[in-house]
Amino acid sequence: MIGPQDERLGSRFADMSEVYKQRYREIALSSADNLGFSLAEGVFAGLTGPSYETPAEIRSLRNQGVDVVGMSILPEVIAARHLGIGVLAICAVTNVAAGLETKTISHSEVLSLAQQLPKRLTALLERVIAQIAAEL
Repeated sequence: MIGPQDERLGSRFADMSEVYKQRYREIALSSADNLGFSLAEGVFAGLTGPSYETPAEIRSLRNQGVDVVGMSILPEVIAARHLGIGVLAICAVTNVAAGLETKTISHSEVLSLAQQLPKRLTALLERVIAQIAAEL
């Protein structure tokens, strides 16, 4: 939301009281259940990166009630809300945060875990998108 404001796109100060649309969250949870796995809801914090968080950052974020940290999603979510678009975010957690385990974070391990997600994530997204589209 930095830079010149184009009012045709919406207010610079979009309402963020329901960032992620409740009905979309219900659809995602139900779809995952129907596919035989579960999703967890939580508080997401976005940091700019590109780097993994430090143990001190993780302690601070946990004290603020944060469950998951990432380097994306939030800028896109804010832009979508600015445009008045209903939003659902699904995060795939690929590593334990720094300081919560004794082992170090390996980017190659993160990428390896991410490569295991496409089949399950694709099935989930196909169901979620179809149901949301049917309700529009």
